[in-house]
Amino acid sequence: VALSFAILALGTIRMSTDTSGLSGPQVGRPAPDFRLEDLDGRMTSLSDFRGRPVVVNFWASYCLPCRDEAPLLDDAQSRYAAAGLQILGVVFQDDADSARAFMEEFAVRYPGLLDPGGRAAIDYGVRGIPETFMIGRDGTIRRVFLGALQVDRFRAAIEEIL
Repeated sequence: VALSFAILALGTIRMSTDTSGLSGPQVGRPAPDFRLEDLDGRMTSLSDFRGRPVVVNFWASYCLPCRDEAPLLDDAQSRYAAAGLQILGVVFQDDADSARAFMEEFAVRYPGLLDPGGRAAIDYGVRGIPETFMIGRDGTIRRVFLGALQVDRFRAAIEEIL
């Protein structure tokens, strides 16, 4: 059973050493809107944050790189909140109880959003986790990071969308 879980997890998680921000097919396009329930039962839409810079991070509790970057994302939410930044964590192929425990363990202050059926992940073209989308105030995707975030590159990308 453990071997099967490990194979499944490795198939779901894509590690990448290049987290400099891609200029792939999503960059420059409008970010797909979504309406998802957070872990407290409230509905949240990307469009609720229109006119603000937004970071959308797809993650799961079983993802080791996600554990490494959770404190970085939470720090960014605190550090840049006064400038209008909003971070949204979209739970990828994980259950609510595990996601809630993860967010409590790391004392995460940004919302964790459930994506049953993976519709938001499909709309964003997510192929593995973690995957992070930097969305400008105009609602367009400015950068996409594959794999775990690196502090300097992530902060520079935030500065660009502020």
